[in-house]
Amino acid sequence: MNYKAHLVESGKRMLHKGLTVETWGNISVRDPETGLVYLTPSAMPYDTLTDEDIVVMRLDGTVAEGRRKPTIEVGMHLGILNARPEVNAVIHTHPLYSQVFACLHQPIPPIIDEAAQALGGTVYPTQYALPGSEELARNVVAALGDAGTACLIANHGAVCVGKDMDQAFKVCTVLEMTAQIYQMSLAVGTPHVISDAQVAYMKDFVEHHYGQDKA
Repeated sequence: MNYKAHLVESGKRMLHKGLTVETWGNISVRDPETGLVYLTPSAMPYDTLTDEDIVVMRLDGTVAEGRRKPTIEVGMHLGILNARPEVNAVIHTHPLYSQVFACLHQPIPPIIDEAAQALGGTVYPTQYALPGSEELARNVVAALGDAGTACLIANHGAVCVGKDMDQAFKVCTVLEMTAQIYQMSLAVGTPHVISDAQVAYMKDFVEHHYGQDKA
């Protein structure tokens, strides 16, 4: 796979799906064969990115290839990928409804089946830390934990992860949809949260049975 081209297209996908604005947000993808990490550059418009703008780094933070400055959240991306070997794609978004709860420092519970299946439970906010800081990186890794697929960055945005880019984008989409439905539900009444046992059942079903290539 041409990971540079893949990342360029992913940046456009994030922008045009309404998951960020202007040059905010950032994306990384790991090549599981080489262990190299491909990152979007800092403060460059996604619609004008080319393969040459992508920064290639090693997990120890050294640059393997590229002439651009990587995203300021490089520590967050590398921190997640070092902590979670099963994760190969990380998307940091600035979506409207998810940011509402990020600003409130409130979690988003699984109130719809899609959230139970794709998010795997409640999405928690981090403690506040300045953008690009080591503290923010540590807070995000902690909020994701050992198996989380998403977290909210306090007063900032969201982070979604997956085994590949398509899975990470599914998490982004479901998180934002859940946040919107949750906000609208709270305006009307008290949403009913899906139980932990039901979440676990649906997550297992999706992973092992849902789809044409599964039993």
